[in-house]
Amino acid sequence: MNSNAKPRSVIVSPSVLSANFACLERDIKEVEPFVEWLHLDVMDGVFVPNISFGIPVVKAIRKATDLFLDVHLMIVQPERYINQFAEAGADLIYVHVEATPHIHRAIQQIKSLGIKAGVALNPGTPLEQTYEVLPFVDIVLIMSVNPGFGGQKFIPTSLSKINRLRELIDREGHNVLIAVDGGVNIENAGELVKAGTDVLIAGSAIFQDRIPIREAVRQMCENALS
Repeated sequence: MNSNAKPRSVIVSPSVLSANFACLERDIKEVEPFVEWLHLDVMDGVFVPNISFGIPVVKAIRKATDLFLDVHLMIVQPERYINQFAEAGADLIYVHVEATPHIHRAIQQIKSLGIKAGVALNPGTPLEQTYEVLPFVDIVLIMSVNPGFGGQKFIPTSLSKINRLRELIDREGHNVLIAVDGGVNIENAGELVKAGTDVLIAGSAIFQDRIPIREAVRQMCENALS
């Protein structure tokens, strides 16, 4: 596949970190008719400088929706909690290569639970950190901001990183999706898809912009595929 070729479809995964937690189920129901995935950021205040939510919230969201839940573990030693998040209802779990010295083992642990496994990379982490695990994962998450807070601006050099990963995946024939998280919005959605992105993870652009939630999702999907 050409590095500038678009996938046949694109997935938009709204990040609930930017939703209104006082009305979380309402916000989820707002996006539910228009998306298939929902992104959950779990932060421990150690791996990243913020604390978000944990297993009970994931379990509550699972009860509130049938959407595919992709759970992003931004925590140290994620192996300690993989089983619990799977039991809580995660359909996909991302672990960071920077968070564990045993990334292959963590991926094996996730796959053994019958769910999809993803590996995540911080902006300053080279793609080479994923090379040895690409045959074993379902998706690679490129962080296009430094993780820990919503509403940050997209780091422009992430486009080159996405493009290079797309070329590698296609050249070696891996069946691996590329997700991007951080500063994803309606305006840059098309450029990200052209670079090789399959999954657009967006929080503020969907839940906190001035336009209605459903309109934000519609415009993002339209721009991504235009």
